[in-house]
Amino acid sequence: MIVCVCNNVSDKAIRKAVEQGGVRTYIQLQRTTQTGTCCGKCTSCAKQVLHEAVETYEEKMLADLQDLAFA
Repeated sequence: MIVCVCNNVSDKAIRKAVEQGGVRTYIQLQRTTQTGTCCGKCTSCAKQVLHEAVETYEEKMLADLQDLAFA
């Protein structure tokens, strides 16, 4: 799904920025993807996608660490 129409940023691009680019804040997301830097109508949706992506990523990393602890 396209989150930011002005800059053609998708939810997949936001997730990739979190997973591969280390993005954790909305300001970092703006700098990395240009999301919400034009009209700003996508801000709430972009923040929600970012929050979900960070949560999912951190849960995955925690699970991976727990798996290593039992290995």
